[in-house]
Amino acid sequence: MKKHNFFAGPAILPAEVLSEAAQAVQSFGDMGLSLVEISHRSKEFVAVMEEAQQLTKELLHLPDDFAVLFLQGGASLQFAMSAYNLMRSDGSGAYLETGSWAKKAVKEANIIGKGHVVASSADTNFNYIPKDFTLPDDADYFHITTNNTIYGTEIRDLQPMVDAAKAKGIPLVADMSSDIFSGPIPASDFGIIYAGAQKNLGPAGATLVIVRKDILGKTDRAIPTMLNYQTHIDKDSMFNTPPVFAVYTSLLTMRWIKKHGGLQAMQARNEKKADLLYNEIDRNSLFEGTAAKEDRSLMNATFVMPKAELEPAFLQVCTEAGLVGVKGHRSVGGFRASIYNAMELDSVQLLVDVMQDFEKKNG
Repeated sequence: MKKHNFFAGPAILPAEVLSEAAQAVQSFGDMGLSLVEISHRSKEFVAVMEEAQQLTKELLHLPDDFAVLFLQGGASLQFAMSAYNLMRSDGSGAYLETGSWAKKAVKEANIIGKGHVVASSADTNFNYIPKDFTLPDDADYFHITTNNTIYGTEIRDLQPMVDAAKAKGIPLVADMSSDIFSGPIPASDFGIIYAGAQKNLGPAGATLVIVRKDILGKTDRAIPTMLNYQTHIDKDSMFNTPPVFAVYTSLLTMRWIKKHGGLQAMQARNEKKADLLYNEIDRNSLFEGTAAKEDRSLMNATFVMPKAELEPAFLQVCTEAGLVGVKGHRSVGGFRASIYNAMELDSVQLLVDVMQDFEKKNG
C-alpha cells in the first residue's frame, strides 16, 4: 500500500530527490565513492556547496550583500546564535511570541540578555498571529517565527513585520523552518533568515542560515567561535565538517523547486492543497479547525473533533488508507496534516475522501 506522509518533520521530500540522493549514497558522480565518505574539501563537494548557496540566492532573489550558510544544530541553536550576534551586552531583542518555538527563542535570548515579548497569542493557545504590537526603542532586532507547526498558524503577510523593523532601523530576524521556499517572500528585507532543513528542504542535520553581512560586528560582546556568523562566512560554511548528505539533498530539493516553476509555483501548489483541505474541515460536521481562518498555515493544517471519543476510530481509518502522521502534536492533541511542497494533491484528496466517508458513517 502506498503511504501518504503527513508528518510534520522530518517531512516528505520529492520522490525524484530521494531517488537521486539514494544513488549518491551508493556512488557520487564519477568518483566511485559514496557521497558520505568523500572529503568535504574535495572539488566535487565544494561545487555542491557553491551551487546550493547560489541557488538559495537565486530562488529568494538575494543580492550579493547576503551570505548563505549551511550549519548544524537546527533552528534551536539559531535561537541563541542570532541573539549572540545581534544583541548588545546591555541590549535586548524584540520577539513576537506565536508558539512553542517562539517561546524557546525568547528563553535563549533571556539567557544572553533580554528577550522582550512585544505581543503573544498564548492567551488562546497560540491559535492566531498577533497584529497589534509596538517595538521598543532600544531593541537590537525584531524576531518572528513565520510558521508554527504545532498550532497551525502562519504569518501570511510579512510586510507589516518588515515595516515595523524598518521603522525602528533594526534587523528583522525570522525562523522560517517550516515554510521556507513555500512561496515568494521579501527576503532581502530581512537581516537573518534561518530554517532547519527537515521540513521543506532536506533531511535533518542541516540548517540554512541567510545573513545580511552589514548587520554583523556591531555587538560589544565576545561571541564563541562556533556561534559567530563571521566564522562561517569567512570559511564558506566549512569551518568544520558540514553535514554533506543534508546539504546535497537540500541542493537537490532546490533544483526540484526551480524545475517546477520556482516559488510562485510552489505557492500556487500549496494554496490549492490547503484550500482543498480547509474547505473540507469547514464543511464536515465532525471536524473543526483550530487556527484563526486568516492565519491558517499553508504548511500545517490543525483540526479537532468535537466528539473526541471518535478520534481513535478516525486515526484507525487513516492508517488503513495509508495516511500516516495525521495525529496532532502531543501538546495539543487532535489532528495535524502537514502538506509541505512535496506533498501531492492526490494525497490531500485521499485525506478529504476519508474524512467525508467517516462523516457518512459517524455523523
